[in-house]
Amino acid sequence: MKQSAHHPFRSAKAKEEYLALYDRQAKQWPVASETKTVETSYGQTFVRISGPLEAQPLVLLPGAYGNSLMWIPNIAALSECYKTYAVDSIYDIGRSVYTRHLRTSADYVRWLDEFFTALGLGDHIQLLGISIGGWQAAQYALWFPGRLVRLVLLAPAGIVLPLRWEFIFRGFLSLLHRNFFKSVLGWVFEDLARKDETSLKRLKEATEEAFTAVRCFKPKLIPVPTVLKDKELQNLRVATLCIVGEHEKIYSAHKAVQRLNRVAPAIQTEIIPQAGHGLTYSQTELVNRRVLEFLKQP
Repeated sequence: MKQSAHHPFRSAKAKEEYLALYDRQAKQWPVASETKTVETSYGQTFVRISGPLEAQPLVLLPGAYGNSLMWIPNIAALSECYKTYAVDSIYDIGRSVYTRHLRTSADYVRWLDEFFTALGLGDHIQLLGISIGGWQAAQYALWFPGRLVRLVLLAPAGIVLPLRWEFIFRGFLSLLHRNFFKSVLGWVFEDLARKDETSLKRLKEATEEAFTAVRCFKPKLIPVPTVLKDKELQNLRVATLCIVGEHEKIYSAHKAVQRLNRVAPAIQTEIIPQAGHGLTYSQTELVNRRVLEFLKQP
């Protein structure tokens, strides 16, 4: 794959603009950390590492148009007892640089496995993914269950139910004009807009950050998250927790939990009240507590 000096950005100016924004936001990371760039056959993966040196590894996968910095509200709690690895996904926005296109779930699985191996994480990994990061985490768990201890899925995209057509239609409109882009994020993360002024401010900031990323990065097609079949859900041999907000927009939270309870009762489920797709921001303390309770189960 032929690359320019500013790849994966549209131009050198776009790279400078986005990374300046990224670095300003990174100053809000509330705990001590180190960063690494890890080589894989898919490119360079940037990761932000926090927590006790000898603690169990907990890998955090972001949602679409997100990166390691989306864990700012949660990282202090999660890294108190775990060595956390907050990832900039290889095929999304952030400081990672892809050199090969990721077209299928198998590509994401191979990338993650190479990444875990390069970091020397061994076979005792706790894996947490949100939204499309949840889909990636579940796919990895199907292929390499022996490397994982526990799996946490927060508002996972796909996996349990298909994405609502309304979400897909709004997402298409968001590509056409800035106002549509802002509108769809406001709809998806309505739980933030309604909570308080601080959350509303964070939503506006996140919207501007995402729009800046769209302008600065080269366009690429990201695979649509696929729904797992009943047998696949039953074959998740890793201890798994799935958390969704009661006001989830991309599918029905209650129908998702009902399906999991029916076809794969071994998967623990919880619906977070007064939360939607932005549950890690709108109900930060509750989500942190529930995740840590699950991770610490014997």
